[in-house]
Amino acid sequence: MNKRSLPLRALTLVAAALLGLWSFFPIYWMIVSSLRPERDLFAPPTLIPKTIDWKFSAYRNLLELTDYPVQFANSVVVALAVVVITLLISVVIAYVVTRYKVPGKTAIIGSMLYAYMFPPLLLAIPLLSIFARMGFSDHLIAVVFAHCTLSIPLGVWMLWGFFKAMPFDLEEAAMVDGCSRAGAFFRMVLPLSAPGIITVAIFSFLLSWTDYVFSFVLVNSDANKTLPVGLASVLGTFDARWGELMAGATLIALPLFIMFMFLSRYFIKGLAAGALKG
Repeated sequence: MNKRSLPLRALTLVAAALLGLWSFFPIYWMIVSSLRPERDLFAPPTLIPKTIDWKFSAYRNLLELTDYPVQFANSVVVALAVVVITLLISVVIAYVVTRYKVPGKTAIIGSMLYAYMFPPLLLAIPLLSIFARMGFSDHLIAVVFAHCTLSIPLGVWMLWGFFKAMPFDLEEAAMVDGCSRAGAFFRMVLPLSAPGIITVAIFSFLLSWTDYVFSFVLVNSDANKTLPVGLASVLGTFDARWGELMAGATLIALPLFIMFMFLSRYFIKGLAAGALKG
């Protein structure tokens, strides 16, 4: 190893460690604050809590005094529906534009990303008017469709890179061996595109699970609120229940932690492959 590269490598490791600490500290503070007794939340803060509330009062109050279980179920239903719809539509569109002669397909793919140029609130207002005329006002279906307006363009753009870089010879070989076009797609293309598909699924779930604007604008009743909107109601005008707020934020982040723990290798592989192939 070149001796000149040692200081540079050490500096890189230190920078990476500092960046990791900077990114992890808000998560650490959120979890620690949810475990502090209520009296310690308003005392001078300490990096390591002096006492831990082993009765988990903040979590118990959150689950007993709010509609958190209902909001959790609503968020799960919405996020899973968004993932399924996004994958079905994104895979079909991305495959068609890469395997068939579609006039202006590059412009079509590029224009689909224009939705990200506008803030969500600017899209939520006209969507509210459209869904109200369709009879979907104050309904979770409206939230699902609204989330898909952002997740589908991203999914198509990412999968387009995967399918475009995949040699068509693989499908031709499968069809020569007796597979139909659909059989070659399901047996060859989809398995090889698994990292990209999982990456799109994670992005779609993350977008839907953490969305606040669309859920706040399109849903009014307490029975249809999702987690971010319901958690915001914990922070009252005159009463700030910080323990319950941090406990709710921790429970919102918990499924994301579990998902990334099991799917992180596919996620990283999908991002790297998409960057190289796109």
